[in-house]
Amino acid sequence: MNEATFTFRVDEALKNEFATAAKARDRTGAQLLRDFMRDFVRQQQEATEHDAWFRRQVKIGLDSANTGNLVSAEEVEAEFTARRAATRRRLEASE
Repeated sequence: MNEATFTFRVDEALKNEFATAAKARDRTGAQLLRDFMRDFVRQQQEATEHDAWFRRQVKIGLDSANTGNLVSAEEVEAEFTARRAATRRRLEASE
């Protein structure tokens, strides 16, 4: 593993509180900072992947709509009105 030194300034009180909290967890500040960095990188990768997935889904939807593959609001409402009615009938029958 290639290692590099990461140096930054931090308030002395925060540094001391962080070191105390790390020690209470049987960890060093450096170990926790590496964990935090890994978590941050992972979160950013996941966010980037999700954004790419979402953009693909939007493009698929737009392409579908642009080819005329649409369902009117009235059709959707009628479909779900029927589904709600069927669900109510099943619930009433089971009581």
